[in-house]
Amino acid sequence: MAAGDIARALAVAHNTMSSHLATLSRARLVTSRKDGRSVIYAVDLEGTRDLVSYLVEDCCRGKPDICAPLIESTLAECCPK
Repeated sequence: MAAGDIARALAVAHNTMSSHLATLSRARLVTSRKDGRSVIYAVDLEGTRDLVSYLVEDCCRGKPDICAPLIESTLAECCPK
């Protein structure tokens, strides 16, 4: 999604959104590519997977079954089958 479209959808100033997207990019949570004058952003699945794995290990003391109900309810809300 183009950075400007993300900013409009979230009602955030364009320069603020650019700063946030740059931070997410450095954290390997989004990727970006130029398309003409626009910068297109997408989720970096590998970086996001690494973050979720770390959080499950750290938060759940390495026992993902502890977090399973939370993960399932969150996925049900954002990603219905």
